[in-house]
Amino acid sequence: MSDLLRLATAGSVDDGKSTLVGRLLYDTKSVLADQIDAVTRASVDKGLDTPDLSLLVDGLRAEREQGITIDVAYRYFATPRRSFVLADTPGHVQYTRNTVSGASTAQLVVLLVDARKGVIAQTRKHAAVLALLGVPKLVLAVNKIDLVDDPARVFADICDQFNALTRSLGWSPEDVQEIPVSALHGDNVAVRSENTPYYDGPTLIEHLESVPVDADVHGRHEIGLRFPVQYVIRPRTAEFPDYRGYAGQVAAGSVRPGDEVVILPAGTRTTIERIDTADGELDVAHAGRSVTLILADDVDVSRGDVIAAPAAAPEPIGQFEATVCWLAEKPLRPGARLLLKHGTRTTQAIVGTLEERFDEQTLTSVPTPESLELNEIARITVRVAEPIAADDYKVNRRTGSFLLIDPAGGNTLAAGLVGNSLAEIELGDRVPA
Repeated sequence: MSDLLRLATAGSVDDGKSTLVGRLLYDTKSVLADQIDAVTRASVDKGLDTPDLSLLVDGLRAEREQGITIDVAYRYFATPRRSFVLADTPGHVQYTRNTVSGASTAQLVVLLVDARKGVIAQTRKHAAVLALLGVPKLVLAVNKIDLVDDPARVFADICDQFNALTRSLGWSPEDVQEIPVSALHGDNVAVRSENTPYYDGPTLIEHLESVPVDADVHGRHEIGLRFPVQYVIRPRTAEFPDYRGYAGQVAAGSVRPGDEVVILPAGTRTTIERIDTADGELDVAHAGRSVTLILADDVDVSRGDVIAAPAAAPEPIGQFEATVCWLAEKPLRPGARLLLKHGTRTTQAIVGTLEERFDEQTLTSVPTPESLELNEIARITVRVAEPIAADDYKVNRRTGSFLLIDPAGGNTLAAGLVGNSLAEIELGDRVPA
């Protein structure tokens, strides 16, 4: 079991995400005493009998004034069994793009539902986005379960609706855990609650501590080495007159001295002579490790190239299909000339056709839309000026993802997934544009 879990929260406005995150921090003793004192004083000023734990995480004044979370914030906490990195994402529909950012590296997402409201439109939207992002594990936290008259029936009904939704989006039952909670009172967060006799499963903390996840958050299949070259190191000093190393982070697989590799997109083959780090040489480097590779041959390698295992190495592509989530206010239209960033390579790109837009509420698609608006998801075609060594996103999340960037201002316009991720979802009939 990995000793680090990357997770994110998602849900609708006012469903209690900030309170739940505050409760996790509080119950795992991950906040300082003076922070608790400050929250207690602020809660008394608001006329509350108990500390408002949401104040532990909604630190921005704009958030406090509006009563909503408006940006992605990363929280760190730990238990004796595991450490956690949590991306606390917004719930409002206009901030779906932030949810995409927060969940893009998550191994598990806690999706909150207000027991009084059940599965609503925003729940379906978030679940669909998480499916497209390939999030492997889900927790359905049915919050405010103490505020409904028949909690056992309400919990069962919500679970039935949610399970039908997740099955249609491609998750198997063993990848989804449903838990009735009260973030305000702490029921089934860290301590099992006597108020939910109809539930005999784990608490939220127990599940987070024990859920099996891949140590490599980005890997979904074993595909061999993927090493995007970030920087070519040539010190040209008297001490190192002939040194040439290729620095970067192992994106997938592992590498050892003596391994045969191929340089993409050129296709040149060579072997690994040595693996250097600031602390000395390594016998092996696994995914996530930043290293400098020394090659046995003097071959042409530049920033943006990918050093890969020859077996099942990706074929460099110049035109491909992709699923994108549009993140900009200005609509995307066919023919747009943008920059595409894949790994460490940035190249010019032209958006071809908008094949279909995904309607996350009805799980249907709209063929050939005229444009793509903020937060909308679609399948498009892309042509790039320089080939990229990309894997299908279904195979590896890191080597199959890219960004579309505004060439004028440098702003990120879209998050993209190589391949047709929409095919993973059981779409209904197409509806007219």
